[in-house]
Parts: sequence; C-alpha cells; structure tokens
Amino acid sequence: MRLQRSTFCLVLVSLFFLQAAYSQNRPLIADDHEFQRAWADSIYNRMSLQEKVGQLFMVDINSSGTSEEISKITELIEQHHVGGILFSKGGPHRQAKLTNEFQALSKVPLLIGMDAEWGLAMRLDSTYAFPWNMTLGAIQDDKLVEEVGASIAKHAVRLGVQINFAPVVDVNTNPANPIIGNRSFGENKENVSRKAAAYIKGMERENVLSSAKHFPGHGDTETDSHKTLPTIDFSRERIFREELYPYREMFTNGLSSVMVGHLNVPSLEGRRDFPSSLSHGIVTGILKEQMEFNGLVITDALNMKGVADFDKPGEIDLAAFLAGNDILLMSKDVPLASEKIIEAYHEGLITEERLKHSVRKILYAKYKAGLYDLEPVNTAYLYEDLNSIKNEVLAHELYENAMTVIKNDRSTIPVRDLERSKIAYVSFGEASGDVFYEHLNRYTQVDTVTAETLDVLLNKLESYNLVILGYHQSDESPWAKFRMSQKEQAWLYEIARKNKVILNIFTRPYTLLDLNSTGNFEGIQIAYQNNKLAQEKAAQVIFGAIEAKGKLPVSAGEDFPQGTGYRTRNIHRLAYGLPESVGMNSYKLRKIDSLVKQAIDKKMTPGVQVIVARKGKVIYELNEGYHTYEKESPVRSSDVYDIASLTKILSTLPLVMELVEKNELDFDSTLGQMFPEFRNTDKANITLLEMLSHYGRFKSWIPFHSVTIDPKTKRGNKNYVRDVEFPGFNTRIAEGMYVRNDIRDSIVKVIRQSELNKKKEYKYSDLPYYLLKAYLENSYGTSLDYLIQDHFLQSLGANNTSYLPLNKFPKERIVPTEEDKIWRNQLLQGYVHDQGAAMLGGIGGQAGLFSNANDVAKIMQMYLNGGEYGGKRFLKQETINKFNTCYYCDDEVRRGVGFDKPQLKEAGPTCGCVSMTSFGHSGFTGTFTWADPEEEIVYVFLSNRVHPSAINNDLLKEGIRTRIQEVIYEAIDQ
Repeated sequence: MRLQRSTFCLVLVSLFFLQAAYSQNRPLIADDHEFQRAWADSIYNRMSLQEKVGQLFMVDINSSGTSEEISKITELIEQHHVGGILFSKGGPHRQAKLTNEFQALSKVPLLIGMDAEWGLAMRLDSTYAFPWNMTLGAIQDDKLVEEVGASIAKHAVRLGVQINFAPVVDVNTNPANPIIGNRSFGENKENVSRKAAAYIKGMERENVLSSAKHFPGHGDTETDSHKTLPTIDFSRERIFREELYPYREMFTNGLSSVMVGHLNVPSLEGRRDFPSSLSHGIVTGILKEQMEFNGLVITDALNMKGVADFDKPGEIDLAAFLAGNDILLMSKDVPLASEKIIEAYHEGLITEERLKHSVRKILYAKYKAGLYDLEPVNTAYLYEDLNSIKNEVLAHELYENAMTVIKNDRSTIPVRDLERSKIAYVSFGEASGDVFYEHLNRYTQVDTVTAETLDVLLNKLESYNLVILGYHQSDESPWAKFRMSQKEQAWLYEIARKNKVILNIFTRPYTLLDLNSTGNFEGIQIAYQNNKLAQEKAAQVIFGAIEAKGKLPVSAGEDFPQGTGYRTRNIHRLAYGLPESVGMNSYKLRKIDSLVKQAIDKKMTPGVQVIVARKGKVIYELNEGYHTYEKESPVRSSDVYDIASLTKILSTLPLVMELVEKNELDFDSTLGQMFPEFRNTDKANITLLEMLSHYGRFKSWIPFHSVTIDPKTKRGNKNYVRDVEFPGFNTRIAEGMYVRNDIRDSIVKVIRQSELNKKKEYKYSDLPYYLLKAYLENSYGTSLDYLIQDHFLQSLGANNTSYLPLNKFPKERIVPTEEDKIWRNQLLQGYVHDQGAAMLGGIGGQAGLFSNANDVAKIMQMYLNGGEYGGKRFLKQETINKFNTCYYCDDEVRRGVGFDKPQLKEAGPTCGCVSMTSFGHSGFTGTFTWADPEEEIVYVFLSNRVHPSAINNDLLKEGIRTRIQEVIYEAIDQ
C-alpha cells in the first residue's frame, strides 16, 4: 500500500492529546510533520477496531523458519492485521524475500524490526558483526560509536528493517550479570549515556528508529529475565540517580522508543514480584509522565519467563497495554490477546482516546521510518552491500581505539630494545590465539612455549627475558561467562612471579577478578574480544605500531577502577590495516592479484610475495604461488627469498651511511685513501660518490668464479674446489662444494688490476660493493654479516633477514633459485645465486641477503621515517637525503648514491608514475623494492624468477613489477 503525500490536504489542527504528547520531545515527528499527520490520520480513519488493535502487535519469526511458521505469520497479517514483524535468526536473502512477501500482504506497511545491537550478525548469517558495546565503551572518541550506529542502520535499511532494538543502555554495575555484561557500554552512567546518545544519533540520521533498553535498568542483576523475574532491589533515589540517568540524557537526543524490561522493582512498584513491563506506575507514571517520554513504548518479549509465567496469554498482553505500552512484542497468542483488548475496549476499560494514542504513535513511527513510500527490498548485490569494505575500515578503527593498557610498569609497552629481547608467547584459555602470535612475529622473533607441567614450562621460560601471555576465550557469544580455572590462575601467578610478563586479556575485563594478584605483571592489556582484529591490534600496541587509547568501561578489581587506561606511544613501527585507512582503494589494488596470477600462470616465476605500505601502515599483502613449479610448497609470508642486489641498499649502504655520519668517510673519499694498495693505480682517485653512482668507469661484472671451472671437464677444478670440507677449503658455495679460502682475498686484487672503461659514463657495476664490503670489514674487524645484524637488523626486528640462511632458517622456509647447470650443478636453495657473493662465502656487499617482504618493508620504512624506527634513530634525515640525491643527472646518470632513482627519460626501473624523490633497487633474482617520500609509499616485490633457469626473463619483459607499481599509484584516492 502506497499513499502519496501530494494527495493529502495539510491538517493544521491536531488532537489535543497529540499536542501534549509532542510538545517538548518529539522523537517520532518527521521534518515534514504535516504530511506525516495527514498520512497517519488517513490510515487511522479507515481502520476497523480489529485493524487498530492489530497494529499494537509485533510478532517474531526466523527467516529460516518452516513453511508452517511462515503460514502462521501470513495468517496473523491477513486476519489479525499485526503491525510489525520482528525477524530473528536466519540469512539476509531469506529475510529480504519474506519481508517483501509479508509487506505485500499487509494493508498497512509493516514495521520491520530486529535485535541488531552489534549489527545484523547478532541474528543473521552472512552479515557483519561490529564490536560489542563493552568494547565500544572503552573508546574515547564517541564519534566512532556514532558511526557504528549509522553503519548498522544502513544495513538495516538495505534489508528493509525500520527499527533496531538497540542500544542497550543498562549500566552494568554487577560483574555477575548473566544477560547484559558485554552488551552494556559499561558501569559509568555518564559514559553509557554518551555512547548510547552517539549510537542513537548514528541510527536516527540513517532513518532507523532506535530503542533504548531495558527500562528501568537491567544492569545490576544476577538473573536473566529470559528465564525468571530479576529483582532490582534498590531505593527509588538510587534507581533515578543511576539506572535512569541514561534515559533522561537520551530523551533529548532523538530516541525513538524505549523497551521496558521484565523486572521486579519493589521501590517503584508496590505489588510483590510484579513485572515492570505490566506496571502502570512504572510505564505510565514514571516513563511517560514523570520523565515525559513521548516516543514509542515497547514491551520486552512477552514470551520471556520474566513475564510469561505471571499470568495467562492474552491477559498479559492486556495488562501490558493498560500499563501504557504501545507495542506488544512477541505475544504468545495474538488472536487471544487481540480478543482480550477488544473486549476491554467494548467494556470501556480501554478508551478510544487511549487506543488512538498508541496506534497513531505507531503510524507516526512508520512514516518517520519511510514506510509512507514503501519499496520492496532489492535482493541484487544484497550480500555485497551488507559486507562492504566500509565495515572493515570502521571495525579496524574501533578495535584500534578500544585497546586498553591498564598496567605499564617501567613503560614495558611498547617493547623497544628488540636486539636485547628474547620473547616467549604462552597461550591460555579455550580459544585460539594464532592470529595474535602470528602478528607478534611480524615485529620480531617470538617463540611459542608450551609444557604439560608448570615446572617444565617455568624451566623453558628461563632463557627468555620477556613473556607475552594471551588469555583467549571464544568470541562467539557476548553472554558467555568465562572463568579462569584454578590451574590457570596458579600458572599465571607463577609465570609472572619469575618472569617479566605482559598479560593480554582477549575477553571481558571481569576476567581479572579471578586473579588473586596482578602485582607481578609488568604490563596488562585488555583487548575485550578474541577475533582477528582484536588480536592484530593488541600485537601492534605491544610493539608500538599504534597507541593504546582505550579506558576501562568497567572496574576490574580495586587496582583497576573504571576509567583506568594508559596511553602508550607510537614508536613508528609498521602497522597493518586497510587501504582505505590511508587514502587508497581496495578494489583498485585487487588488480595486483590478477597481475601476479598472470605472472605465475605464464611461468614468469613460481611464486611471489608483495607488500604495499602507505603512511607507515601495510595495507596490501599477497603471498601467492609456490616455491617451485612442482607446486609442493606454497609461498608463505615467513618464507625468505634471495633478494640479490637489494642487498646493496639493505646491507652495505646503511653501514656506509653510518661511516659518513661518523666522518670516517665522505663522498670525496677516494679508493686510494680507503685502500693503500690502490694508491698507485688508475683507480686511486675514484671517489665514493662516483662508485655508488655507478659513474666510476668500473666494468659491470667480472666472472670471478670462472677460475674454479676446469675448461676441459666443465666441472670444478680440484685446485680450487673440493666436494668435502678440507683444510684451506672451508668456504662452502653449495651442497658438497667448498672453494679455497684464499680466493676471497684475490677478488679485491682482481678488481684492482682490472681495466676501467675508457669513457666516463653511466655503467651499472657490482664491483664497488666488493670493495665496500672489504672496507667495512677492515674498519670494524668483523664480518659484514655480523655488522648489519648488530647495527640494524636486530634492532629493526628484521629477524627474517640474514646472510647464510641455512644457518638460521629451516630449509623448507627458503625459496630455491636457479638450477645451476654451469657451475654448481645443483638446485640452489639457501645458497646465494650470485657467483661472486658465493665465492665470498655467501656474504657479499652486492648480494647474499635473504629476506621476506615484511622485513624489506621495515628497512625501507626506516628510510621513509627519516632514519628512525621502533623508537630508535639509526640514521639522520640529512644523511638519507644526501644519499637520495642524483648528483649526475645533468650527465644523464639517474642514480642516487647507492639508491636507484626514477628514470630521466622514458625507459627505466619504475612505472614512471613515482615522484623524483623516490628511491629503491631491483634484484637479478626477480626482486624489487621502492619507497616514495612524497606519497609515503613502500612497495616490495619478491620472486624467484630465475627458477629453474635465469634465462627466463619474461617477468622483466612483461614489466610485471612496474605494472604493479602503476596499480599502486592508481589506487590512491585523490
């Protein structure tokens, strides 16, 4: 039924009782209230008495209900003219279909309602679940809660729902409350009021009617009104001061309706064990008259034990209406209840004025919700609309803002000195903490430690100087009451007594009440829930990628009163989130998936790791394909690749930068100054600047390994290579291959004696990096491997980056490179592909590092941060700027000092869409990384395109890496 507003004459005079009802607070009055009044009057005046009474009832059904249940609702619509439907469990497509069918049957548009406190997922599958109210209660920015209400309302409107029975505004002052708990915003009435008002504002702005519950307050009970009649045994003064406080605040914030709970409140109702929902003194006397609420008054479900056992069906409905309720929710017997109300009408117990008061309010609400112009629910793209990326963006922000650190002795959080930290993770509870553990390992090496007995566990933990404890309980239901077992309490106490501990609670804060003492914990963080996002954000707080901003919404013992919460620091480690949080578009970034798939399908490479970060946050990550074309080992984020020439800017270059900062080197330093043996050569005056800019006339490459190959047999020359380790042959270059130790010393000599190119022009060359490795090792008296670990990698938490990976990682984590059929005659796995680096024992200045995309991103982010990462300054901004400068651009040399730079003409290493301040490098094995200070973007691409043969150059020919880079820049939302 559709009534067009243009057909109505404006009604200028309303009934006196309606004027009184809406004189102060007008939550059901639409902006175009004259049309609203005309629409309501038009419908009301054409209704029979039975139809008017039918409007009072809202009946429930599961969208997954049986045909018999659906037929029953159809009968109630057609024969008893019910005014609304409350949908419960099921799925969105089924509900949409039923909604359209039911609306088509009804003479007056039905008011469709749901309990969607934390989203449609409270009742429906395939829909989105936002955080529970307790989690929202910890958030200090109420605008975020408003956005939750708005988002839920948008979903409701999309599904044809006009009223959401939310929010819960009970002030949960009783930790033992079995039914409210996580559904409450907390125990502080002001915080509950602010959060509820924000939630309501969000819903109402999206044209969904709100409903505060459970009046007069279900927060301080120890029983469940679904099962019995709870008693609120407090003074009238206390109830008005505490429980009713949020309602008074919300009545001025556009609240559409109030749901009256089934509660025994002796101080407000003199009759013993009399449900508040049936009490005229409470519903009419207090809510409508004393508190002057003019919106819809709705009973809680009349089939709940808290009221259903009080009287017979029908009689309960009549009593609820006489008490002052407008909508009778989930009656046990609508036909009988309708008959009882009609009888009472004819007997004069119910006046026409009283009936009209409620029915007109219901019609006003329907108009306000848009039912004057009802359209069927469009089922096309319904799932996609209800599960858009906007939900995830908001949820990330919500959980990030909810994280609450309630204890932080000696500023344990965030963890800083990773180079001195050996960290263990121990999991407690009945649910999984795998996401938390995986995310901890994105920042540094964290070992999971388990044991069958406490003594064994304590013994294992002795070698660690920090223990991260996670208490994980199921996130499936907000009603679940989790208690720590005696064993868990004892183990937690003993672990904290003997170790430095950060305890993380992934369930409601009341869990801490089970602990006799929390004094031994250095840090305690409350994450409130145990889902993926809560676990991710908790790990990010611990390592300082994000700040802890939340405050406890409830008290968790004497040591942690409501409002406790320490704001921790962001020490600029990489965070992890969604593209939209940093101004990028998820949909556009999906093009990377297809480009990677193309590369793998066309056998340009067996597998790929890709990471994109912006503004210090990883917002795209892909691990696709396999280690080899045999497809036995899928690529995982923890797998490490031979990153080839990326070694130059991730190992050698930062160490050279350090020496420049110490004034031990400068750009004018010459080879003759750095190496005495170069003083009387043609290379004596080549400067550091020229070498690192590839402008020093060096040959691009020298095949140092060729001397080890017997020209007759094409196999290893016994004078240089042995198949077992032997005195003087300890440099392993592959499985069963050891090269002479002194050959390493000869490499610098060969470079010294090599011819220079005749023309001074740009020529990419690895040779300077052999020399720089030698210089660094001579300067410090130790190996390049140790230097980069000690000076950079350990402190960065780059625990997946190393030379000689077989000494550190399981072989199955190391991605193979080439099937070397020329020199080493085997598949290279864990041995550097670059022959020169292999001759140096796997530790080269130009190659030799193995890493994963996450670690490469950390180092590049350190550069973007101006040399700072994790609260530690590694380099000065001016040093990075100095090296990230093209000094020979006028001579058409695009290179910076060590860094590659964007092309000066058409061809070059990038997509041509990056800023000229950007920098990076590529690697022969199929690796690439680039950073752009202007757009704050880090891009990492790792592959083993040289598998099984380096002659496969299709990855480069097809420009996969730079095409991906182009997609990244296209995905920036302007």
